[in-house]
Amino acid sequence: MLIDAELGAAPWDVFHTGVSELTGIGTGQVIIITGIALLVIWIPLRERPGLGTILNAVEIGLVVDFMLPLIPSTDLLLPRLALMFGGIVVIAVGSGFYIGAGLGPGPRDGLMTGLSKRSIGRYSISTRRARTSVELIVLAVGIALGGSIGIGTAAFTFGIGPLVQIFLPRLAMQPARTAALT
Repeated sequence: MLIDAELGAAPWDVFHTGVSELTGIGTGQVIIITGIALLVIWIPLRERPGLGTILNAVEIGLVVDFMLPLIPSTDLLLPRLALMFGGIVVIAVGSGFYIGAGLGPGPRDGLMTGLSKRSIGRYSISTRRARTSVELIVLAVGIALGGSIGIGTAAFTFGIGPLVQIFLPRLAMQPARTAALT
C-alpha cells in the first residue's frame, strides 16, 4: 500500500529499491536476500530465529511482487494518502500479530526486538526508539544507494516505532495457564 501510494516508501523499501536499481534484481528478490543477510546481525544481539523469522524473510518479498500489480493506482491525492497511512497502520498491526505470536520476529524486526532488550548504561532502549533508530540508519543507506523518498517516508520513519510499541503488547499472545493454576 505504501509503495503504491507513491508518496515515499518506508525506509527499508528505500533501501530495497535503491539496491534493486543498482543491481537490476527485482525488489521482492532484494527483500528476500536482505532478510537472509540480516540474520547475521542477529548474532551479537542474541536474537533467536523461529518459524516466523524464516517465513517473513521469504514471504514478504513474494507478497510484494505478487500484490503490487493488484493494488489499483490513482493520481488522486486523498486515496494515495489513505493508502500511505493505511499501509503504515497495517504494518504496525501485522508486526504486533506476528511478533506477538511468539514464532520469531522477521529479520528486520529482530533488529528492533534485539536492541529493545539492551540498555546503554542505565538507560533501556524502548521498542519505539529501537525501531525508529533502525529505520533512520536504513533510510540514510537507502538514500545513499539512490532510493527515492517522500512524505510517506517521513510518516513511516517516525510513525512505525510508536505504533508498534502500542500494538505489540496488546496483540501478544499470553502464555497459556495450566489447569493446575486455574
